[in-house]
Amino acid sequence: MKKIIIIVSALIFGISACNHTAEVNKADPLESGRGFIEASLQGNYVEAKKYILDDSTNNQYFEGLKDFNSKLSYEERLGLRDANIIIDSIHQVSDSVSIITYSNTYKNIPSKLKMVRQNKEWLVDFKYTFQGNQ
Repeated sequence: MKKIIIIVSALIFGISACNHTAEVNKADPLESGRGFIEASLQGNYVEAKKYILDDSTNNQYFEGLKDFNSKLSYEERLGLRDANIIIDSIHQVSDSVSIITYSNTYKNIPSKLKMVRQNKEWLVDFKYTFQGNQ
């Protein structure tokens, strides 16, 4: 009887753990930016999308990123998935805009990510990565 209770308890715990979705932390520009970069490197675009500032241009660039990455070789995707994030600098432009300069250990090419605060959340303004400060 004791074994049955333990097994049932373990199953209930396992099922409830599977239904739990991780809360996306968007309260800090660095944590939000790292969350986006990490999810993108892992190929987890459902998670990465949670960090994108929702507008048509950002969504279009994000879809382009997904399409580009889908054409990478298995070795390249594995290299990105295993890469570590290197934060080079964080420049706070204003109380609602920060620029994160980063690279990863696989490609080691510096990139910039613009973080904007909207409704108390820091989101990726993906346009900046491709258009710069236009």
